[in-house]
Amino acid sequence: MIRTVKLRDVAHLNPRLIDRLDKDTIVSFLGMADVDAVEGTTGAGVDKKFFEVSKGYTQFKSGDLLVAKITPCFENGKIAQAKMRNPQGAGSTEFHVVRPDSSELDSRYLLHFLRLPQVRIAGERRMTGSAGQRRVPESFLAELTFPLPSVAEQRRIAEVLDGVDVLREKRRRAIALLDDLARSIFLDMFGDPIANSRNWLRIPFGDLLDRIDSGTSPKCLDRPARDNEWAVLKLSSVTSCRFIPAENKAIPLGTIPAYDDEVRPGDLLFTRKNTPSLVAACSFVRDTPPRLLMPDLIFRFRFKSDAEVVPLYIHQLLVNPQKRRKVQELAGGSAASMSNISKARLMNLSIELPPLDLQREFAKRIDTLERSRHVYVTQLDDLDTLFVSLQSRAFRGEL
Repeated sequence: MIRTVKLRDVAHLNPRLIDRLDKDTIVSFLGMADVDAVEGTTGAGVDKKFFEVSKGYTQFKSGDLLVAKITPCFENGKIAQAKMRNPQGAGSTEFHVVRPDSSELDSRYLLHFLRLPQVRIAGERRMTGSAGQRRVPESFLAELTFPLPSVAEQRRIAEVLDGVDVLREKRRRAIALLDDLARSIFLDMFGDPIANSRNWLRIPFGDLLDRIDSGTSPKCLDRPARDNEWAVLKLSSVTSCRFIPAENKAIPLGTIPAYDDEVRPGDLLFTRKNTPSLVAACSFVRDTPPRLLMPDLIFRFRFKSDAEVVPLYIHQLLVNPQKRRKVQELAGGSAASMSNISKARLMNLSIELPPLDLQREFAKRIDTLERSRHVYVTQLDDLDTLFVSLQSRAFRGEL
């Protein structure tokens, strides 16, 4: 029978570095941004002399597991194995360090356990501190229990999960390459919109628009819609500049929806308010389930019937990094943490407008890419489902 253990009994939590390092020894410095929440690994880090990071930072070794303790990093899955350029490292004080006892516990097996969705949910419930500064305590990790088969069996399980993870990463990279290709096609056909070296006509955005729609934000339930319920989109449905309809909150039964705010295929959505780095995200709605409503923080652009413009072109123009920075400069507001862009300022935004035929040719090429992308996304969704199933079975002793 497989025994069950507590993490504190088979791993060292937040250990001190045993090695005595010379002050000029080169170590790797990792910030929170160096942790890849998707792949569960880290970047190589930045080389630092040990004396520069010996105080005021968390110290660890290559191969240790790093668990982000602070919100929202923990909830976002910032749990990874340190894979640095140097044997020793230092980094954010917001990391818990977990060092498995290699005689009993395989590090990859433990990493897959710590990245279980149910571990993340349980950790969120155990967070302490005030809003915005809530942290997962070390005691939460120490008391985690999980099955502990032989090290050989742990390695077999980790290899199975790692194998599926490799396939997932290949699909993610294929999708990223297609996204890069879309950006390259835009630059090839239209050039840098800010430099406008091809001298495209520049007109105020308002000359193309019939209106800009605003949504509303009624009181919502703390869960997504189900069983054909009405729901309001969250900002995260647009923030990535890809429309994600699953990012929504159901409205309570009996609340009358604002029917005119329902999102439809072909809509171009825009986040008018968010943090300075995330405001002015724009998403094109290729397809959407019914009964999804815009919130008050998202605009919808309505083009004039005779405007010589293709929405897909405007989408790619507004998500172009240089152009988006220009749009973000339109933001006002006194709060440094939240920026807001008004309809009036958007109406005056200068838009580079190539000939309609060229825009249509661009849209055709993007449509072709999107069909390929859809295939990869579907495959990735299937692999994600398989991985979650295998992960769950592995820690029930069924794999």
